[in-house]
Amino acid sequence: MGETKYKRVLLKLSGEVLGGEQGYGIDPKTITAIALEIKDVVACDVELALVIGGGNIFRGLAASSKGMDRASADYMGMLATMINALAMQDALEQIGVYTRVQSAIAMQEVAEPYIRRKAIRHLEKGRVVIFGAGTGNPYFTTDTAASLRAMEIGAEVILKGTKVDGVYSADPKKVPEAIRFTSLSYIDVLKKGLAVMDATATSLCMDNNLPIIIFDVSVPGNIKRVVLGEHIGTIVKGE
Repeated sequence: MGETKYKRVLLKLSGEVLGGEQGYGIDPKTITAIALEIKDVVACDVELALVIGGGNIFRGLAASSKGMDRASADYMGMLATMINALAMQDALEQIGVYTRVQSAIAMQEVAEPYIRRKAIRHLEKGRVVIFGAGTGNPYFTTDTAASLRAMEIGAEVILKGTKVDGVYSADPKKVPEAIRFTSLSYIDVLKKGLAVMDATATSLCMDNNLPIIIFDVSVPGNIKRVVLGEHIGTIVKGE
């Protein structure tokens, strides 16, 4: 087992990743595969927190563009992230990984409230902490929630697991000659409007010099490779 590069990480997964091939709902095979990878990483003595989007169930932004009240749509999106958080908790606990779900919206029957110091304590005890319900506020994405929580718990890096193997100059599915970046600065991302994280999340990371690594989570073993310091995907960091 190699020496890990990071001791405490925040893994951000898009909801669509849990949808597997179908891209919506929760695919049991996919969520189990991700849970097994997380178990591998935790076995390397890495403290891991998790933020999962809700796009596989409900997208607040998409609903608001069709006339729904944005705040209401965003709250529905936050509840969708809680469904994913509980599903991931179940998948992890089935394979013997201790977890805690903390929600930014009070729902004491299913999850702990988000308490920063408690979250850090769980991590120190080797538990995986899953942060649900975004920041608890409408108009903020789960990307922003991931940046915020990563900073609060003192994570060394945000690992953003997507279905693409990094950041490209254009959509590689539409533009075959699009080039993949191995490294980018925060300013590049903001100026070029690259689809890394939204501008609020990127600015937060820039202000606090928190690196973001974007990689393909569907490739088996990739989460562990990133934690071990292998150069996969795209890293976004300061100049």
